[in-house]
Amino acid sequence: MRIIVNGQQAFGKACLEAMLERGDDIVAVYCAPDKEGKPADPIKELALEKGLTLIQPPNYKDAEVLDEMRALNADLMVMAFMIIFVPEDARDIPTHGSICFHPSLLPKHRGPSSINWPIMAGATKTGLTIFWPDDGLDEGDILLQKEIDVGPDDTLGSVYFDKIFPLGVDAVLEAVDLVKAGDPPHIKQNEDDATYESWCRKEHAEIDWSKPVDEVYNLIRGTNPQPGAWTVHDGKELKIFDCAKVADVTGRPGEVTDVSGDGFTVAAGGGGIQVQRVRPADNKKIPAAEYVGLSGLAAGAVLGGAAG
Repeated sequence: MRIIVNGQQAFGKACLEAMLERGDDIVAVYCAPDKEGKPADPIKELALEKGLTLIQPPNYKDAEVLDEMRALNADLMVMAFMIIFVPEDARDIPTHGSICFHPSLLPKHRGPSSINWPIMAGATKTGLTIFWPDDGLDEGDILLQKEIDVGPDDTLGSVYFDKIFPLGVDAVLEAVDLVKAGDPPHIKQNEDDATYESWCRKEHAEIDWSKPVDEVYNLIRGTNPQPGAWTVHDGKELKIFDCAKVADVTGRPGEVTDVSGDGFTVAAGGGGIQVQRVRPADNKKIPAAEYVGLSGLAAGAVLGGAAG
């Protein structure tokens, strides 16, 4: 089966690598155009290293782009981490159409930050979907799904890199095999269960220390490492990454109740957060204990409020 791989970044590269390793016939690799001043995309570097046909169109609407794709005589397009919309005219060019990876259990968590939001909401399960995309956002029939557990201390980083990423690569290979075998699943998404969230941005990641400690903890781990939960100390923004939830903490919301060699503890509703790694304004990520030494943070200080 002649396959187009269309993707970006580390996940796209890993899918391409896995398909090449098992001998799939990759007739072309598509990825987004280069950005001035930015390093080449990893999937582009791998395609060039392997001597594959590399195509970087600015869109998938122009007639010459579509004609170039038709000339490949592909049987399937595998879309692995997409940042440019691919309309029906392009998706339907391969004999069996196109399949796409999405890191949630569709129809839940359609949208671009589909791993952040379930963690922030305290979900104990999420997953990934390979689906047949249509012109809607993360809509289209489901080919296969894989469920994963979200542990109580999992972060955005651990859920993606340790769980969804490797399972997603395996799922892409399984999906290709289902298409090869003939009569692959086309399961309608249940619109009654559909949810959509847009980008998880800085404004969603501000810590409200008056909220229950579980909500504060979920916010921090669901935005670690991106976009990074944040609060304010001495009028300056302070991002908080690695942390632990602790009980038996009393203090007003945002009050630093303890400073130690492991970091510092901040009171929230019904408990506290032991902060272990931070990023001060205009600095890199550093251990929280180091920040204490640099900033003079001490027990009794109150975090939160507006940045200066």
